[in-house]
Order: sequence, then C-alpha cells, then structure tokens
Amino acid sequence: MRCGLCGSGITADEKFKKLKNGGINRHVYYGCTKVRDRNCKAGYINETDLVKQFEGLIDKLDIHELGIKEKIKEEVARFKKFQMALLGRKDQIKVEDIDIRNYAKFILQEGKDTEKRELLSYLKGTIVLKYKIISLLTRK
Repeated sequence: MRCGLCGSGITADEKFKKLKNGGINRHVYYGCTKVRDRNCKAGYINETDLVKQFEGLIDKLDIHELGIKEKIKEEVARFKKFQMALLGRKDQIKVEDIDIRNYAKFILQEGKDTEKRELLSYLKGTIVLKYKIISLLTRK
C-alpha cells in the first residue's frame, strides 16, 4: 500500500486504551510513513473504516481481478474434508460455485492478519491511500 500524495509506504499504528471497567480497547490506524515527504498531509484512517472501504472496492472489481478464485475453492474443499472427518462421513465432496466477493469480505472482517495480507496480495494493482480514501491503481 502506498501514500497517494508522496508515494511513501503506509504503516499501521496500534493503540490501546484502558477502560474504566478494567478492559482494554484496541485501535489500529493506518497512515503515511512520511519517508519521502516529512510534511505529507495524507492523514490516518482507522482499521474499521479501511476494511469497509476494501469491501466496497471488492464489490466494484471485476471478479477476475481478484485473482483468488482457485485459492478459495481449494480452501473450501479443505474445510469440507475437515468437516467430513469430524462427522465420520465418507460422502463425495462437491464444491459448488462460491461467491468469491462474500468470501473475500468475510476474510477482511473475520480473518487473521496473515489471511488479510494474502487476500490483498492477490489484487492486481497497487493499493493507494490518499486523503483517507483507498483506490486500486491497476498495472498495465
């Protein structure tokens, strides 16, 4: 991910806030590293808003631009095998057509950081953050 103003990278900044009831809230903000321009005004965006923007971006993309269809089918087949093993059944496993967009959104919302990174690595282009809005610059 790149800064749309100065071209520097984007970094995550994790903050913890102690609550009165003893709990802790975790917040992650993403912003420009300011390597190329110390005065960059790109701003920061929190993780929740960033995920919502990625979901919107996935809705707009051509399904072939996701480039992850086969990976998702393999993952679903693996899960079904695991499910069959737990239930002790030996039925034939069939992987129906999978809604790749919804699966990608699920990974963005519920996946581990490594799964999210892997999903975003399949996007064919450069992710740019400019004025708290992400966009995908496709490679030619």
